[in-house]
Amino acid sequence: MIRHQGPISGIATQGGRYVATAGYDNQIILWEAKTRRPLARAVHDHLANQVTFSPDGRYLLSSSSDYTARLWSVPDLKLRAVLSDHDDDVEMSVFHPSRELLATASRDHHVRVYDYAGTSVARFTGHRADVISVEWLSGSDELVSSSDDGTVKRWSLATGGLTADIDLDGVETDTIAITASGLVYAGNDKGEVVALADGGTQAFPAHEAGIKRLVWNEEAASLVSLSYDRTLKIWRIGSAEGRPVLARTAVLPAQVWPRSCAFLDQGTLVFGTFGSSYAVYDIARDAWDLDGVEPTSALNAVTVAGGRVYTVGDSGVVHIDGEATARMGSLCNFLVAVGGRVLAGGQLGRLFDADTGAVLLEHRSPLNCAAAFERDGAPHVVVGAYTGEGLVLRVDGTAGNGAGAVRHVATLPLHANAVKGVAVSDGTLFAVCADTAASWFRTDTLAETARLEGAHGRIANGCAALPGGRFASVSRDLKLRLWQGTEALPLPTPHDHSVKCVAASADGRHIATGSYFGTLAAHDTVTGAWRVTRPTTAGISSLHYDAAADRFLATSYDGGVHELPR
Repeated sequence: MIRHQGPISGIATQGGRYVATAGYDNQIILWEAKTRRPLARAVHDHLANQVTFSPDGRYLLSSSSDYTARLWSVPDLKLRAVLSDHDDDVEMSVFHPSRELLATASRDHHVRVYDYAGTSVARFTGHRADVISVEWLSGSDELVSSSDDGTVKRWSLATGGLTADIDLDGVETDTIAITASGLVYAGNDKGEVVALADGGTQAFPAHEAGIKRLVWNEEAASLVSLSYDRTLKIWRIGSAEGRPVLARTAVLPAQVWPRSCAFLDQGTLVFGTFGSSYAVYDIARDAWDLDGVEPTSALNAVTVAGGRVYTVGDSGVVHIDGEATARMGSLCNFLVAVGGRVLAGGQLGRLFDADTGAVLLEHRSPLNCAAAFERDGAPHVVVGAYTGEGLVLRVDGTAGNGAGAVRHVATLPLHANAVKGVAVSDGTLFAVCADTAASWFRTDTLAETARLEGAHGRIANGCAALPGGRFASVSRDLKLRLWQGTEALPLPTPHDHSVKCVAASADGRHIATGSYFGTLAAHDTVTGAWRVTRPTTAGISSLHYDAAADRFLATSYDGGVHELPR
């Protein structure tokens, strides 16, 4: 049976007849909208990020982390062209509204234009960071793109150059939407909807966390915003100046991933999920339909506690030694053992007891990572959040089965953007960020001791503790960095796709890294040698060093747990 095996990151509709989805399982699936029956599937070599239909509905365009965009015929999903000139993930691709042209946005900092045969027509250079979104201006040959460099740029196909460069105060902007009249809206990491008109900008506070997607519907004169604060908002645009007026707020179900949505018709939205199929929302009735959205086996974290192997993933189901034991009710990103208890946290901003599913803390944005440490003779944990905070919790007293009660003692300003990794070594807390920065704090006083902007060449994805207050970190720039204080030794890795995670042996000699391409590479810091293996074609999602068995354990998005002996 055709179904997704990993999160659905992109979704599109065509004429109320078809729905198309793109997933982290590399799949593109075409669905019949009326019955939600899968009709056809196609496959990328890596994560599929977004999809969109051509204006006439004859073609589907997909964007992937295999560095390509691909053109498929509808409804058979036969491959018609491969757009393969990018050097990094293609995050978004769009059809020209009236000509047989395609535009792509990539993390290689470029915007490109192709024809339907896959021939390159133009390349636009000027962004200083990953380009996340691109749209055509209606009735023209001009493009608008947004980037992690905090700018929105406008490009002319006729001249091949830049026509406008709008600085959004350096705030990362993942998404743009454009009306038929040419009003441009941007959604940023501060949770603002920013209107761009007449060479100026006006920001409207909209969400309590970053906006991941804006979707415009011309017929309904409605703008939809999706945020990691777990809400969707529908805005009416009725005035000439384009001021958005809030018409509806809805809380997203735990299964819905606020990364993508599309209008099926003026009164119905469809959404990507963390499950096997897509979700449907009836705007007028404020009602969700999650029929067919089944949990997938994708795993995001593994740890060993008390000799038992814990895993958790998109389904929120904790398995211990392969047996399902507790249900968190939402996707979880990490597991950490501390004070006789194993904690999990993730998309809903909730911290759970991994053995019971009990909610221990709630935060305003997703929880990404955690590290345990001791302070004042008591076990503590720091939890890194999508909105940049580090939540410091103390585990003390006794609660069932000898586990400690958990209480919040401090919130640290680790970063201004998503915390992607935290680690603790010999009284020092180290944190890396999606904006490439790194920060250092003392664990006794919780005071900041150092901060380094641009610590990594690209987005940092994770870090690990080494003995003696040293650390290792990994990044999309494909390097392993070994940190001594604020000085780093950057080492090229054997990976050719973004490095997702890292773990180190207790003595720090062996450091394992895992990539989104399914590759594991272990580095011996004494000999300088690397051991490389690819146990899966799915991405490696996490790594953990099991000291008792002297091995590394890795999880992958296909639900596998892979062992790498030291």
